[in-house]
Amino acid sequence: QVQLMESGGDSVQAGGSLRLSCSVSGHTYRKYCMFWFRQAPGMPREGVASIFIWPSGDKQWVAESVRDRFTISHNSAQNTLYLDMNSLKPWDTAKYYCALDPTTCSLTNPDQFAHWGQGTQVTVSS
Repeated sequence: QVQLMESGGDSVQAGGSLRLSCSVSGHTYRKYCMFWFRQAPGMPREGVASIFIWPSGDKQWVAESVRDRFTISHNSAQNTLYLDMNSLKPWDTAKYYCALDPTTCSLTNPDQFAHWGQGTQVTVSS
């Protein structure tokens, strides 16, 4: 059974930094995509970043709105996905989720992703 578990969410002041982690277990996919999404109360879910993981190397994408502040990375040895967030703003406040899908790297239909974590809360105060 594939399990994703996020951690690292916290309450921080604007300008601060956080590293979110998503620990993955139970899969045997050789190639797959992983994602970070976020959702603030009353707002639609927003794709933040994705990474295509395969033996020849990873390929990352980060949403333009956060590209100068957020970085996605993956440690294959530890089976862990990361999201490094710097210069946090109050509007970064949201619950952050990781997801994994072995068939697509498109963010178009996230409801169809095979696996999701439970999320971790990030709160940024001004």
